[in-house]
Amino acid sequence: MTQLYFVRHAHPLYRNHDDAGRELSFKGMEDRKLVTAFLMDKGIDAVLSSPYARAVDTVRHFADTVRMPIIHIPDFRERLVAGEWIDDFDSFCRQQWADFDYHLPGGECLREVQARNIAGIMRVLREYEGQRVVIGGHGTSISTVLNYFDPSFGYEGFESIRRLMPWIVRLDFEGDTFLRMEKINIME
Repeated sequence: MTQLYFVRHAHPLYRNHDDAGRELSFKGMEDRKLVTAFLMDKGIDAVLSSPYARAVDTVRHFADTVRMPIIHIPDFRERLVAGEWIDDFDSFCRQQWADFDYHLPGGECLREVQARNIAGIMRVLREYEGQRVVIGGHGTSISTVLNYFDPSFGYEGFESIRRLMPWIVRLDFEGDTFLRMEKINIME
């Protein structure tokens, strides 16, 4: 069995509008220690991550503690919204979840984000078969993965985790066959 521990990044510095470079806030830097504490006894074999700073920095404390490299996987990056900051993010999210093909000019729709993430997962399942793997990621991209394996996970599911940072979900596979998921709120 292969176990993928998707780790949604810790609290970022929202004042930085550069999506790829947005770093963790002081709270995020502290909360990533909860990720390390949770993962320490899980027998993790590899640490992968979106290349975005907040995702990498969330799993970095664990990777450094167990002396593992972090391998950047571009497929696990967050969705490209558009070239500018969106003030009414709630309405934008609602519209994207209502229509998986909706996107702003120059941005990605959720169908594209989902396809990219699932392709990444399938590669990971081949390369790390039978292992336990941590994957640093993002709320929207992880939510599209959950929707793929459980179509009942939609906008309401996304909203239920939207403010949980960091947050973990474990997906279990036999080969490339999905078995189950376990949502883990380490902030409680």
